[in-house]
Amino acid sequence: MLEKQARIFGLDVLRALAILLVVVSHATFLLFDENIPLVVTVIRTLGAVGVDLFFVLSGYLIGGILYNKVVLSEFKLDDLFKFWKRRWYRTLPVYFVTLVLNILLLLILGDFQIGSKVWFYMVFLQNFSGAHPDFFTEAWSLSIEEYAYIFLPLIFFLALYLFKLKNKRRVYLVTTLLIIVVLALFKWQFYISSTIESYSEWSAAFRKVLIYRLDSVYYGFLLLYITKVYASLIHKFKTVLFVIGVVLFLSLHMAIFLLEIEPNTHLWFYTFIYLQGVCISLVLLFPCCISLNSNKVKLKEIVYFMSTRSYSIYLLNYSLILLSIKRLIQLNTLSFEERMLVVICFLIITLFTANILYTHLEKPILQFRDRKISR
Repeated sequence: MLEKQARIFGLDVLRALAILLVVVSHATFLLFDENIPLVVTVIRTLGAVGVDLFFVLSGYLIGGILYNKVVLSEFKLDDLFKFWKRRWYRTLPVYFVTLVLNILLLLILGDFQIGSKVWFYMVFLQNFSGAHPDFFTEAWSLSIEEYAYIFLPLIFFLALYLFKLKNKRRVYLVTTLLIIVVLALFKWQFYISSTIESYSEWSAAFRKVLIYRLDSVYYGFLLLYITKVYASLIHKFKTVLFVIGVVLFLSLHMAIFLLEIEPNTHLWFYTFIYLQGVCISLVLLFPCCISLNSNKVKLKEIVYFMSTRSYSIYLLNYSLILLSIKRLIQLNTLSFEERMLVVICFLIITLFTANILYTHLEKPILQFRDRKISR
């Protein structure tokens, strides 16, 4: 009960929305093989946006923890290791369990072709500078988050203690901005050296590659800084910011649709504008969304359930569940109505197994972490 009371409803809504977008977009692969309607393209695009929302949300939450450590207290080496340990208790156990389950599944099916590359998954290097292997594909975003929370906290620490910088608030802001600028240099190198023929090729070679996507998390750090330093101003104009965010988001996608902007013809747009624009539009939505509340108990229960199970849902829904369904059922022999029944089964299995994983592994480990390692 205390855990529920301590949660921020608006952030839970955003987390629940993000996982809903991802799962619904994946479900469309059970309904359509080819000749995809426009509405399905939109849903799949929103699925990708769901991952971007996870990046920004994660950056905002973890950025808040680091802001309190860096700016409001002494950020010692012990604090840095404590931060990493708490983070790894949160992410690694469930990740490694699902990784092992994916390996076992393919070994049973006799389809395990990744070989020695599996070791890259142990240290999240499978998509560090190149396309993610076609195995446990949802892990691409996890490697980005893991290294985002290794690099920048370490740089914060070095800036404070090696260079003896005293203005901690400025260290937090300037360091974050500098890292985003440095990461833009990697994007420039990609732009001048790459030839992209399609959206799917761009997605594999750029959108899902670690060194090109770290900044998506750091926009959440900037959001946290702005809401801390300019709290009253942000609160006053939160509705205006929300409208600007929606307009920016819609404008980006309308421009792509109406002007037929494709990676093979407008790579500069997809390298320097699109993903950054999406993240900034999401950032602008946050101040209004954070203040959301509801007196409806049932709604709060649903949001809480989806939010707390979102990590387990994300890890289980695609490679383990959806692809297993596609291996077991000849979908192309089914009618649309029968495929809808398959989708319903997919959703039920996903929620059921994610709840088991959360209840019997993720939650107990988090409770153990909170007893052993203080914030």
